[in-house]
Amino acid sequence: MEESNRMRKHVTVVGAIHIGFGIIGLIGALTVFFALRFASGFVEGDDIPETVLKFLSLSLPMLIGFTSTLGLVGGIGLLSFQPWARYLVIVVAALGCLNIPIGTLKGVYSLWVLLQDDTLKLFERRQ
Repeated sequence: MEESNRMRKHVTVVGAIHIGFGIIGLIGALTVFFALRFASGFVEGDDIPETVLKFLSLSLPMLIGFTSTLGLVGGIGLLSFQPWARYLVIVVAALGCLNIPIGTLKGVYSLWVLLQDDTLKLFERRQ
């Protein structure tokens, strides 16, 4: 029982981390969008740089926003021990490992917590 409570706390921490980074990521996506839109105003008249900046000002925030939203939704689901949230956060954490160094730390910790046998038992009880 003590091991179960310990893993419950770890799952709660992982959920909170993903919620926090999800919110920060959404704010970052908006910042990137407005910064690149602002920068594209300085290259008006040059077709290629303007096109590249406009493309980046849409694609980068969408990518950042999408992954941040997945982490946010997964983190909220983890707090209520939803089985689908465990799978979602495993995928988001694995992708986050590519974001060195903070994403790697967050991803490895999340994977360690969510792949433990005691964690599996917590989520199986919820079904």
